[in-house]
Order: sequence, then C-alpha cells, then structure tokens
Amino acid sequence: MPNKATLVPFVLVTVFGMGGCSDEEAGLCVAETYVKCTCPDGAEGFQGCEPGSGYVLPCECSTALTDAGAADATADLMDGGGVEDVAAETGPDAVLADTPSDATAEDVTPAPDAPVDAVPDAIADADVQVEPDTSVTPSWVPLFGPETSLEPPLQEETEAALITRFSDRARDRHAREDEFQAYDHYLSFYWEHRTVTVEIIDTVAKGGDTITFKVASQWKLSSNQAELRFFYRGHNTVAEYFDNAPMMPLDTLNYTRSVSFNPKTGAPLAVGDRMEFELSQFLDAPPNGRSNYYGTAFLYIVGQGLVPWEAQGVFQDFSTALEDSFPIPEMAWAGGATTLHYAYSGEDDGHFMQMPTNLAPDNGQVFVEGRRVHHTDMLDGSHNESPDNPTFQELNGVLGSRYINRSCVSCHARNGRAIPPEVGQPLDQYVIKVGDQDGGPSADVGAVLQPGDANGASEGIVTLSAWTESDGLRAPVYAFAGAPPAQFSARIAPQLVGMGLLEAIPEAALEALADPDDADGDGISGRLRIVTDPETQEPRVGRFGWKAGKASVRHQVAGALNTDMGVMSSVFPQPDCGSAQADCAPGAAIPESHLATLVAYNRLLGVRPRRNLNDPVAQAGEAIFTTAGCAACHTPTFQTSPHHPHAELRDQAIAPYTDLLLHDMGPGLADPLAEGDASGSEWRTTPLWSIGLTAGVSGAEAYLHDGRARTLTEAILWHGGEGDASREAFEALDAADKAALLAFVRSL
Repeated sequence: MPNKATLVPFVLVTVFGMGGCSDEEAGLCVAETYVKCTCPDGAEGFQGCEPGSGYVLPCECSTALTDAGAADATADLMDGGGVEDVAAETGPDAVLADTPSDATAEDVTPAPDAPVDAVPDAIADADVQVEPDTSVTPSWVPLFGPETSLEPPLQEETEAALITRFSDRARDRHAREDEFQAYDHYLSFYWEHRTVTVEIIDTVAKGGDTITFKVASQWKLSSNQAELRFFYRGHNTVAEYFDNAPMMPLDTLNYTRSVSFNPKTGAPLAVGDRMEFELSQFLDAPPNGRSNYYGTAFLYIVGQGLVPWEAQGVFQDFSTALEDSFPIPEMAWAGGATTLHYAYSGEDDGHFMQMPTNLAPDNGQVFVEGRRVHHTDMLDGSHNESPDNPTFQELNGVLGSRYINRSCVSCHARNGRAIPPEVGQPLDQYVIKVGDQDGGPSADVGAVLQPGDANGASEGIVTLSAWTESDGLRAPVYAFAGAPPAQFSARIAPQLVGMGLLEAIPEAALEALADPDDADGDGISGRLRIVTDPETQEPRVGRFGWKAGKASVRHQVAGALNTDMGVMSSVFPQPDCGSAQADCAPGAAIPESHLATLVAYNRLLGVRPRRNLNDPVAQAGEAIFTTAGCAACHTPTFQTSPHHPHAELRDQAIAPYTDLLLHDMGPGLADPLAEGDASGSEWRTTPLWSIGLTAGVSGAEAYLHDGRARTLTEAILWHGGEGDASREAFEALDAADKAALLAFVRSL
C-alpha cells in the first residue's frame, strides 16, 4: 500500500519512504508540496515538489524548519526562494516534481506515492502525526526526468512575434474531396523529398500586422506552382481558397509568403481570426515518383497556433458555413495537440496512419522514414503498398531464421486491431506465448512460438479450429500442428494509436491509481506491473502489451522485431531460443538508425478526435459510463510529463481511457500461462480511444486479448473478476441506457 503522509502542524509534508530526504537521498515525491529534510549541518530544512518529473528538489537549508520560521519558509518556497516553480496546490493530478539538474537515474530512489485526497483532512487536525510505512520498498525508476535530453519546443514567443514550427507531408488530393478518397493515403516514394518544415511568424499576436510563413522543402519546388493558399472559401469546389498565390523563393529549397488581410472579415488580421491554409508541394522534376502534390489542411488561430478542426455547414448551401473550418472543442482533443482534424475524405481505413497535427520540424522526415520501415518486408526489402516503391536494401535479408511474420504491417494492418481468421486458418496475426509445466520458456521453442522458418523447420503452426458459444458469447479453440505446448496464451495484434502519449504518462500518476489490496473496498485492485529495462536493468513501470510487459515504445518495438520477425537489435541482441533448441543463433540486426525511426513513427502517430459531441444519447452515455463503474479502470484523462524527449508529446492533456494497470478479469478470460508476475487472469486495461473507428480501419470488429468479442457488448459481458460489478451494472441497464453507454464508447 502507498505510504501515508507525515503531517506536522505548520506545513504539509510528504514522505518518500522515510521521514524526509536529504540532498543526497533525493527520491520521488507525489504531490506539489514541501517536505522536511536534513541539512548538512544537521538542521532541518525544506524540500519542494514541482509538477513534472516525480523527483524531489534539493534540500533548501537557508531557513530552518521551526514553528516560528515555517510560515516564512513556506512563503519563500512558494515565491521561488531557493526552489523554482513550486506549486502549493494539491489534487489527483499533482503528483510529480523536479530533481537536481545533475541527477541521473542512478541517483534517484523511487517510492510509492501518497493518496493526496487524504492530506487536507489530516492537515485540518494540527495535532495528528501519521508515521510512514517504512516497510514499503521503492520499486521503479521513471523513464524520463529532468536529465532527459529534450527536442526543441514547437512554439516560441518573442517580443515581436509568436513563432510556431511544424512539419507536413505531400498528399494526393484535398482534405474535403470524398469523391477521390485520396487524402489520407500515401503515394509512392512518400519518404523521398516529400516532407517540408514550416515556420509561422505571427507578429499580429504581439501587436503587429503580418503573419509570415517560411517553408523549407527537401526538393526544389516548381516556381509557378509552389502555392500557399489561405482562408477556405468553398464556393465552386471544396478546395477553393480566398487567397491563393505562389510563394517567393529565397533559394532552391526555401520559400516564403506573408499575409496581413482577412478577406472573410474584410479587415486586417486580428488575434482570434481563423486562418485555414494548405501548401502545394509541386516538385520540380524529382528523380522518382510524380511531381504534383498538395498538403495537409491546417487551421491556424491568430495569436494562438495550430488547432485540430471540424468542417461546419454544407458545401454549396450558402445559408451555411460551406464546410468552413472551425476549432474542435478541446474536450474532443483525445491526443492533446497531436489530435488530428475530423476526416472528410471518405478514407475510413486510414484513420490510424497519420502524422500528428503538431509534428515537429525535425520529425517530419523521421516519421515517413519510420513508416517505410514499418511497411517493409524484412526478408526481401519490398514495400507492401505501391509496386513503384523500390526495395529497401538496408533491410533486405534481416529477417531471422524463425519468425511469425515478415513485416510490422503484416500483423498491424493499417495500424488497427487484427481480426481473427476464419475457422481452419492459421493465427497469422497473433503472438502465441508458450511455456513449460512451470510456466518457464519451453525447452523446445522458447517463450514464443515462431511458425515461420527460413530452413523449413517450423516451430509449429496454430490454427483456429472452432468457436465454442454459450449465452451469446464465444471462446476460441486452437489446434496445434504437432504436440501442443504445456501452457500457452494467444494474443492478437492490437491497434497502435497514441503509444507515445501513453509512454509520456508519468509513472506517479499511474501509481496513484493503483490499489493492489483494494484498500477502498470498491472491488478494484489494479496494480503496476514492474518490469526490467532490457538496456539498463532498472525496474520500470510496464505499459505496453496485453500484460504490460514492456515499459517503453522502444522496448515494445524491439521486442516485436525480435520474437515476431526474428530481427535482432541493440535492445534484444539474442533470439528467442529454447534451452534444448538446436540451430538457434542470432541473425542479422536492424541498424540502430532504422530502429530509431521506427520507434519515432510508432510514438508519433496522430490520434483522431472524439466524435458526436452534440449527440444527446452519447452525452447521456458518458454519465452512465461513470456510474456503471467503467471509469474505475478506464481512467478518462491524464496530463503527460514535461520531460518526454518529443516536444509533440510533452505537457498534453489526453483522454486514453485506461489506467495501464493489471486487473484480474476472472476465470472466463484467464489463460493458463502466466507472464512473469502477471497471472493468467490479469490483463492490462485496454485504452478505449479511437475504439469507435475499429470497423472502418480493420474491416470488422474484434476485441479482447484473443479477439473473441465481436461487439463492444460482448467485450463488456466477458468482464469478470474485478470487472464483475461493472458488467452486472451494464446488464441491469434498460435498453436505452445500454445504447447510450455504447454510443458514448463508440464516440471515443
């Protein structure tokens, strides 16, 4: 259980596993507050927690911790006297703090956090002294902290301008052209010379009169067709803008264009004006692929920055807004500033493959190069989309001798949930975890069954032999070619949405939700999964995989390369081998540069916004979602860390609807094979964001770890164990309330 707070009459203090932390013992704090600490001379001082990292700041010894001096010391701390940016506010999100700038991961001692809602009542009673539970041992090291190297911020404010920087890619058609269905897809050679970086210099935000765009291309643009158009008009076509003209070249790769007048208002630009813009990347005789491209439709709010947008009105109905762009309400920004605009091009299968709205200038090219790795066959280097795409020679032949599939996209088609195969067909989009009688790796094949074998000696093929059905719920039956393993667990490929944002959630925020002993008696006992970092050997909080077996996107991606494709990496340089398995040696390794771009691609995929905000049925369903207990595990919102290396993911308010904790879901969903300390019945809470887009992306619906649930209703009805109460609450709803709850979930 979490440690209790140690309380004294004059100041709120939080214990980090001991009665205080000296400067040398700086550990994790869990509230925006102050602690008593020991100074070098033996006197008592203050330490502060500022939001963000989960670390404690150095001991402030300029003011002794006495009853008489406590008020002054507290005031000094809050005003920045020796401790920077310390907040006095407490609450469920106030869980992190900074550490000294020279601290490293080895210098910190993680510790459980204290429930902040217990603090105010205790402070009201100045005589209460609650001793810490010193039996609790710190158990994890955060992924990111003040020592993490950060990419540059996306916005900068100077005395003269608000400056916004981002990336874009070449597109086939325009955002609202649903007749072509050619906006979200990727053309051939999309990674070659077809990204740009953009800098918006907004002087209007600071009292000026002009906004200047600076565009840097990777290939020379056609001088007469390098257009940058402003202010959607939509009279004759859905791609018509009021202000459409070529940019002025500064040199071969750099272009600029300025705007100072808003033709929609008939007045000079003003703070708050909506300015949609679109860039045309018409390349001047590129070496490969076609030359004519358009760009993303962005909405810029003068004085604010880029925002995800929705189209309002009806095209050619002049009594409406004609599909003009307006900011999406922030409550729908599921991925914070990464959130995409609503889709109007009719490409339902492309929702999960897009750049985020706020993609950093340095990451545009990284994103498309990582996407190329994701779509490459590791056996022959071919790309799975356009036949015009050439062989990726650096990845030609890196496939291991044993594997499940030959490319990332073979399991994660369009980055969506996989769908179970037809009865009698192999499980080619599953990972089959296997074990011996004791739950350890199989001596014959290792920890994962790899049916593909370059030498023709497969570890065994698994097929879906049948479905058994009872009371409208089905469960899979599997058949093994050859002797079945002593224990196994079938895991279907999940969607890849928002992985970087999940990685950016502070560990302390997750630990604050954990209640492994069900101290509050609500029947929910979610717990952190602590896993070992394969590169540093440090304990980390698990987040990814059906049982939270990986702590970071890098580890998850490298793990999939290793077991799913037999591809070695700097993270996992050894193959998955059984102790008695012959001819099992390391194969080729993916170059570190390509692993890095693949990781960045997975981290930075944009998140679609929540939909149907004005639907009264979905609105009613949101309240039912909470009263039925669904939100007890599917935690709606988080604030991401300020220390994630990617600027796109830092300090974002997100709505993933997960707590990333392990929960016992009962015998109905249990597999016989445990994974580490995660039992067969424990599963990580699946994020619900974008779940309503599953059918469009995947072509059908399938939910839960093995795809057994054909509908959201079936997924709910399979909930057991800690999910019993929520399932029973759902079953007790009348038809209208059930429909409302499901409408809300589909809107996510």
